[in-house]
Amino acid sequence: MSDIVKRNARAILLDGDELVLIKRTKPGREPYWVTVGGGVEEEDDSIEAALHREVFEELGGTLDRAELVHLVTDEVEGGFGVQHIFAARLAGMDLSVRTGAEFSKPERGGYEIVRVPFTAEAVRRLDLMPPELADFVAGNIDAIVSVLNTPIRKA
Repeated sequence: MSDIVKRNARAILLDGDELVLIKRTKPGREPYWVTVGGGVEEEDDSIEAALHREVFEELGGTLDRAELVHLVTDEVEGGFGVQHIFAARLAGMDLSVRTGAEFSKPERGGYEIVRVPFTAEAVRRLDLMPPELADFVAGNIDAIVSVLNTPIRKA
């Protein structure tokens, strides 16, 4: 069995009945969309903590709730990468405080925050990456909403 050499935390991020995504534009490539998130770093206390950090870096955002709903595994150099996909609700956002390296390095291309209706039709119209995630989201709209609407039991 090969080692897991890279982990990412990503959010199927809902704000009301809209999905918050990042539209990526790079020279020589058609635009594509990605969910908010990024790599888990050694300093992160947990995978969910990495998600919260990434949402703050990329959006100046905070989350109301985050629930792990899916894993995407792919081969990367030296082993496997795992993307931990959370369903999450946006509590708030202040773009003036975002800190991600994405915004200080123009050579990495454009990062435009977009909102689309959280429907299968809207998701399928986008080139959402990776394709496995796009299929999961489009096929599980009601289930994702249900996860976020289920009350959390206090112990």
